[in-house]
Amino acid sequence: MIDVTKKLAGFALVSAVVLLGACSSTPEGEGADGAGTMDGSNVSSQVGSDVDEFGNPLKRVFYFDFDKATLNADVRSDLDKHAKRLNNNSISIRLEGHADERGTREYNLALGERRAKAVANYLAIQGVNNSRIQTISYGEEKPVAFGSDEASWAQNRRVELIDIK
Repeated sequence: MIDVTKKLAGFALVSAVVLLGACSSTPEGEGADGAGTMDGSNVSSQVGSDVDEFGNPLKRVFYFDFDKATLNADVRSDLDKHAKRLNNNSISIRLEGHADERGTREYNLALGERRAKAVANYLAIQGVNNSRIQTISYGEEKPVAFGSDEASWAQNRRVELIDIK
């Protein structure tokens, strides 16, 4: 008869190996930096040239205050890193503007566009050629958080930076 303790220990060991294996890769569509989090992490981050001088992944989602399209100091700092990266290669980007669910559909489309253009203008000032920057607004149509509370709304007020070829 096999000792129950040994059986459980064996099961725990196999489970740990399976879990570690699952954690060693990043799910498709998510960045290695914790995609979609409130801290501005990137939904589509890629390792390699998408890192700063210290090897940290660049943020690709930039958050905005309610009803605003102004860039705060943290966003400008992150965009400076992207400008340096973009000025050193020929990648083009798409900036996708988003808004939370409050306001009319038309208003939120316009707000998402103002946000995307604010990021585009900042990158252009940093020397990135306008011909390599596309902007689009989805307004409230593509939320990442579906709650009707401040935490959800804050995650939806964003611009996503996507590399395109």
